[in-house]
This record gives sequence, C-alpha cells and structure tokens, in this order.
Amino acid sequence: MPVDPNAVATWANAITAGRLVFSPVMFLVIPDHDRGSWLAYGLWFVLSLSDGIDGWIARRHGTTSSGAFLDPLADKVLVLGAMFTLVARDVFWLLPVAIITGRELVISVYRILVGSKGVSVPASKVAKYKTVFQQLAVGFALWPWFAVDHRWLWNGLLWIAVGLALVSGWNYLSASRRQPVPDAV
Repeated sequence: MPVDPNAVATWANAITAGRLVFSPVMFLVIPDHDRGSWLAYGLWFVLSLSDGIDGWIARRHGTTSSGAFLDPLADKVLVLGAMFTLVARDVFWLLPVAIITGRELVISVYRILVGSKGVSVPASKVAKYKTVFQQLAVGFALWPWFAVDHRWLWNGLLWIAVGLALVSGWNYLSASRRQPVPDAV
C-alpha cells in the first residue's frame, strides 16, 4: 500500500529513526583497543543491515520527503560517528576519515543549496558503493576474527571508500556545472 510522500510516520522512517537512536549506543560499545568486539560487531551489523531494510521498504511502499532527509542523516551519523570513535581509539587513521568527512560536508551543503531551489540530488551508484565500503571497513575493524591479524583488509576497505567518496563527490559537483540549478521561483 503506497504511502503519502509527505508522511512522517512510516515503517521505513521508524527503522531510520531507530538507527539514529541506537547510533550513540554503538559508539559506546566500540572497545578502546584494536582487538574487536562481538557486541560492537553485532550491533554494527544490525544497524548497517537496517539501512538496506529501510531503503527496501521505502522503495516498495513509496518514498517520503522526511525519509529523503532522515535516511542520509542517519547514515552519516552512524558511519562518521563510528569512524571518529575508531580514530579516538587509535584503530583508524585520521586522514582517511577526515577526507570522507570533508566530502560529506561539501555534498551535504550542496544538497541543501540545490534542495532550497527544488532540486533533488539522489544518491548515485558510486555513492552507494562508498557507503557499503565504509560499512565494511568499520565492520571488519570491529569483528574480532579480522580486527588484529587482518588490519590490511579493513584499512584497504577504508581507502577504497575514500577513493569512492572523492569520485562520487566529483561526479556530483561536475554534474552541477553541466546542469545549472534553476533560479528559485
């Protein structure tokens, strides 16, 4: 059954709100060492999986304006929060996380500016892959089977996410130069 595009109370939005509410819990359970944690990994897995589930529900029943705002916000809070927590715990390096954060800030400001003129900027495929690689990098850094002996794996995934972040950011900004945003009416 399709939902009203202006609706706020939807199943997809409820899952997204849950991701926002449980993100701080996720940051608290990330251990202060680089050996991983089953609790942190399990919570990360569930929260990352919920991102796909709320998207699937939204596509099946209809997207909403509130969901278009809340879902990317929840993604950024969860992923960047976990990454900065891992930086604070000396697990992730600051440089790749800072690059990803810079890209997120630039593209978020861009989306706000063009959104105020009635233009929607949906996530590109490259940006979706970026999110998956970010989730994998954090997940493998938290997973006890991979946290210590396979640092190369999650560091590699993190740097792939950096590359995808830069490519997708460039794609968004270069597309905006080819198709100027219409003046506000």
